[in-house]
Amino acid sequence: MKIYTVFVEAKTPGNIGFLARTMKNFGLKKLVLIKPCKLENSAYYQAVHARELVQDALIYDSIEEFIEDQKITTLVGTTGTAGGSYNIPRIAITPDELANNIGTGGNVALVFGREGEGLSNEELELCDVLVTIPTSDEYPIMNISHAAAIVFYEIFKHKKDYPIDEMDIADYEDKKVITKLCDEIISKLDYPSHKRKNIKIITKRIIGRAFITGRETNTLRGTLKRINNKIDSKEE
Repeated sequence: MKIYTVFVEAKTPGNIGFLARTMKNFGLKKLVLIKPCKLENSAYYQAVHARELVQDALIYDSIEEFIEDQKITTLVGTTGTAGGSYNIPRIAITPDELANNIGTGGNVALVFGREGEGLSNEELELCDVLVTIPTSDEYPIMNISHAAAIVFYEIFKHKKDYPIDEMDIADYEDKKVITKLCDEIISKLDYPSHKRKNIKIITKRIIGRAFITGRETNTLRGTLKRINNKIDSKEE
């Protein structure tokens, strides 16, 4: 399993350095920057012994471009303001729950938002899984490096439990096909447009959290195709 740490539109180079330093504490090496500020000396200074992570960081103009280029299997977004059961785009799990279910294969991206603003609703809807850290209601928003440290720690803590031989986990293209098939089926059902959007988000999140194997993927894909064909034949 490859884990990418993604920082969206960092405003201060120092925070990039702090994040790189936190990554190295927990053995993470793939830093991705989406439309970052200029990488000034403070980014390298604050990184201390993780300067090479800043130097080797991958830089993209958008999350979508990064997903396509690196064939990301699971996009994990972080949010300080998780929604209730009716705010579907913001339903989140804890870092511990993420670590217990993150699986052993594929390309996983942990996405952290802008300082003070976090990720936009549109960016959150791109994510397969959302994570939030339980904090005091008095001051729920955490510094990015502090939040990252908690998420990294939970994943690192469970790392020793991973089997040596990775399972045949569904890859980026497999999940993309399944999600597209689900979207096609949902689009043909008699749902209002706003409900259709929410159902598509839920389906995408379920697929993202499932960490299904290649064999399971093939079976599910075949079943979805048959459902889709049945709907088409009844509409003719």
